[in-house]
Amino acid sequence: MTAFRTLLYKENLRFWKVSFQTVGAPVLTSVLYLMIFGHVLEGRLQPLAGVSYTGFLIPGLVMMSVLQNAFANSSSSLIQSKITGNIVFVLLPPISWLEFYAAYVLAAILRGVVVGIGVWLASLLFARIGIAHPLWTLAFVLLGGAILGTLGVIAGIWADKFDQLAAFQNFLIMPLTMLSGVFYSIHSLPAFWQKASHLNPFFFMIDGFRYGVFGASDASPWLSLAIVSGAFLVLAGLCLHMLRSGYKLRG
Repeated sequence: MTAFRTLLYKENLRFWKVSFQTVGAPVLTSVLYLMIFGHVLEGRLQPLAGVSYTGFLIPGLVMMSVLQNAFANSSSSLIQSKITGNIVFVLLPPISWLEFYAAYVLAAILRGVVVGIGVWLASLLFARIGIAHPLWTLAFVLLGGAILGTLGVIAGIWADKFDQLAAFQNFLIMPLTMLSGVFYSIHSLPAFWQKASHLNPFFFMIDGFRYGVFGASDASPWLSLAIVSGAFLVLAGLCLHMLRSGYKLRG
């Protein structure tokens, strides 16, 4: 466990040392989203009955911040270590592939949660909303952070340069996140796009979290939990297989 604790500490220290960039900047970006969309659409849309548009927007932005920053933490750490060559100092110690995976993903979850809390606190300047089901919100935050942290490890292992990692983020993570119902209810979409949204696992992460906040959602929270849990198990299995085989890590 000493190797695991050391690697986890190293990964946490890595983003805390530059928290102005890794935490402050994402919080500011979400606040800008909230200011712009809330100002323009407040009073014109009410995606959930009895909930203002600004209130509806806050859980989506919190969860979007958790997901994007969890991915960024594990993926950027691995690609930087590979490019600079210091990945060897992680691979040489007697640390198992399971401990390797757990350290990177737990650190990714922590960064995502810290940024999410920052966004939630900043949103209090615009609207005050309670949490109807705390356990549901916690479940989706942890599962969402674990999924994106795992995806970050997969992307960091697969990519050989920053351009490849950027392509992974810009053409997969960002579109799936932005089209997941953060800014709208899928019931406002045509029937075809409503069905297409149900193929996006990010939708179920954000919709499940929104259920935890408001007690209302576009899909059943149990369905969302089942899909999100299944997605985590599949991705975790793939990631652990890559680590166990030494794919692109051990020559």
